[in-house]
Amino acid sequence: MLKFALKLDGVASFALGLLTVLIRPEVGMPAGLQLGLGLFCVFYGVGVFFLGTRAVPDRRIVLLVIIGNVVWASDSVLTATMDWFPLTGVGVALVLAQGLAVLGFAVLQLIGLRSAASATGRGTRPRLQSHA
Repeated sequence: MLKFALKLDGVASFALGLLTVLIRPEVGMPAGLQLGLGLFCVFYGVGVFFLGTRAVPDRRIVLLVIIGNVVWASDSVLTATMDWFPLTGVGVALVLAQGLAVLGFAVLQLIGLRSAASATGRGTRPRLQSHA
């Protein structure tokens, strides 16, 4: 489940980034910011997809991805509701839709991470700490 959720996030982020960079739909956001976010999504998508191809994705990196997705989803809601930009109706709908999708990815990744941890026994035993 974890690897599937990471790959799905990667493909969706890459596709959204390409759409934003190549087509640049009019959403009411400054063009430079929209282009920067699109390029970020392209590179992020490649990185997250690659993480999902690993035999055992690094838990710390997966946690960073999950936290980042929750922050992105929260920021999407704020962006759509706080009038930071003169978003068009389509812009508001797109920002909210992708924010909801990103939150869904975070939930799937968290479920997958917990499932992987319970399958391997990680997280069920306290870590031994070295006092060296």
